[in-house]
Amino acid sequence: MAATRTAHTVWNGNLIEGAGNTTLDSSGLGTFDVTWKARTEQSGGKTSPEELIAAAHSACFSMAFSHALAGEGFTAEEVNTKADVTFVPGTGITGSHLTMTAKVPGLSQEDFRRISEDAKTGCPVSGALASIEITLDATLSE
Repeated sequence: MAATRTAHTVWNGNLIEGAGNTTLDSSGLGTFDVTWKARTEQSGGKTSPEELIAAAHSACFSMAFSHALAGEGFTAEEVNTKADVTFVPGTGITGSHLTMTAKVPGLSQEDFRRISEDAKTGCPVSGALASIEITLDATLSE
């Protein structure tokens, strides 16, 4: 069953001095200010496309990892994933670096590494980002 999620952005002005806001329509969770400066310098309380992609990538990877664990009979007590998405003006988005720590009772280090790497490539957002470098640092906590 396909699911479509919707967001929209209203932008006013030119790229450098203009500003806009992005609204999460499907969830109704809010409207977020976006600017070029927030994308290329300090965020200043505003978001950027890269931060929104980072949120999507960290959530998707955590879900893919949890699903892969379940397929092998394990359940994580906690999966904590951070995504750092890099944007280079004039080049574009160049990479997404995932940092994940998980607490999974009974899981060996070997199985943890294999499952986390499989989740990195199997996550649908990773698939959508296939044109950039995706890296992963994963830690199995006690």
